[in-house]
Amino acid sequence: MRTSLLLQLVSFVLVLLAPLLSSCQQLFLPFDCSDIYHNYNSQPNGVYTIYPIVATSAVQVYCDMISEGGRWTVIQRRMDGTVNFYRGWDQYKTGFGNPAGEYWLGLESVFQLTQRKRYELLVDMEDFEGNKTFARYFSFFIDPEIYGYKLHVSGFTDGGAGDALTFHNGMKFTTFDRDQDSDTRNCARQYLGAFWYNDCHHANPNGVYRWGADSSLSAVGVEWLQWKGHNYSLKTISMKIRPVL
Repeated sequence: MRTSLLLQLVSFVLVLLAPLLSSCQQLFLPFDCSDIYHNYNSQPNGVYTIYPIVATSAVQVYCDMISEGGRWTVIQRRMDGTVNFYRGWDQYKTGFGNPAGEYWLGLESVFQLTQRKRYELLVDMEDFEGNKTFARYFSFFIDPEIYGYKLHVSGFTDGGAGDALTFHNGMKFTTFDRDQDSDTRNCARQYLGAFWYNDCHHANPNGVYRWGADSSLSAVGVEWLQWKGHNYSLKTISMKIRPVL
């Protein structure tokens, strides 16, 4: 008798819990754009929500599901000059801008992503004459904030842009209010941006958005030295990462 009552009680509890258990199984919290791509068997380009830090901390990103095999989580994008990138440490740490347009994902999110998976990096760029090119790196990650979000990038593959990032490898991130570069000056203040500056830069993707060739103020634009030099500001540039398979 007792056994029968116990079985009935267990059955009743399971019936009550069934909807909850089902919803838990269906709950999907993607870590990056690659998770979204694989879970839904491909998806179009666009803005998606990921959870790189903790399951309750949602971050919106632009996912490139097409370029070079897709699955790219875009961590930085310039395209029209609508967002001011000359900002301080706190904003570069947490992120700013609009994922549907120009934005910076945030150093803490990038750190959390790259500490849990091995990532490669693709840097796409375009000039104002319609020429497009890229640089690709087989390995990309950054250290935690206590180490200045130090950059580690290697394994360069040339897509026509040349290698501007190796010069910045091993450098901490510098903003106008936190000088961590190897120059006697603050490179962010000197070149009106924020980046993993050395002494100072071969790449300045977070510089002032200008329109092509402009030497009125040297090296302050959105630049990639090995492709267009220090006095040509690019029309578009985006930095995007995906897990190495």
